[in-house]
Amino acid sequence: MTTGERGIEHGYPHLDTVRSALHALFTRLSYDTVSTFGTSVLPVDVAFDDTEDLHLGAQRIARALVRQLHLPDARIVVSFREMEHAANVELTAGPEYFIELNDRFRTHRKDIGAALAHEVMHVYLHRLDLSFPGTRDNEILTDTATTYLGAGWLLLDAYREHGPFSQKLGYLTPEEFGYVLAKRAAFFGEDPAPWFTSPQAYDAYTAGAARARQDLRRPPLAAAGWAARMRYAKDRRAARDPRRAGRASGPGGDDYTFEGPAPLKVSFPCPACHQRLRLPVRGHLTARCGLCKTLLDCDT
Repeated sequence: MTTGERGIEHGYPHLDTVRSALHALFTRLSYDTVSTFGTSVLPVDVAFDDTEDLHLGAQRIARALVRQLHLPDARIVVSFREMEHAANVELTAGPEYFIELNDRFRTHRKDIGAALAHEVMHVYLHRLDLSFPGTRDNEILTDTATTYLGAGWLLLDAYREHGPFSQKLGYLTPEEFGYVLAKRAAFFGEDPAPWFTSPQAYDAYTAGAARARQDLRRPPLAAAGWAARMRYAKDRRAARDPRRAGRASGPGGDDYTFEGPAPLKVSFPCPACHQRLRLPVRGHLTARCGLCKTLLDCDT
């Protein structure tokens, strides 16, 4: 895992990969398994008292994260050394896994939980045999899974900017962490806002939540705005035109595609898990995503 101290990237440059990661998580785990992660790791379980022994405290937090990610058989051994990155995990066949943390965490104990959360998720995904090709995309998958399964709020809370000093752990931008946290909050009905100790992390969460709400306002969802509905109606008329061979697509941000002309259907991504849905074009209807079971109010 990387750590940044200057030039922190902002915005949503990895959003497509994040959405692919959410879809992969639901596909690999299933709705029933994802639903067992309804409670995030609590602040009290990962707090680090300055009077606590460094190694015993790190082991205690690692055990809390192992429990959070339902890894009862994984024994995590934590050590500290000088290194370029924030942390590293040795993925072997088990039963023990070895995590190395950057020496700077000896004095920055508040962030040990964040560093361990990412590395323990590597263990979890290794056991699932779930990965993306390429280091960058695989690390984005790890950050996304850590956040969605209830430990990634720690990674966002490690983002701080104080004058000349800035810090961020992980590969997602702060706003992307907020986006995934907001997706989790909507799915589980859990509000992480009271847990943030970093004002910048809270701001990133609110920005990400606003971006996540945009996913709920894209046609053919009934909550789409007036302008988007007008574009959708225009594209629907074009799809029914036999000269267009019955196909029309929305602009990139809307990501719907018509198939037809008769009976005309529209396909679009579920705003929760990004599974592609295919519905008949017949006006107002309620659909349920087959992957994440989310009910969707649609106007096709």
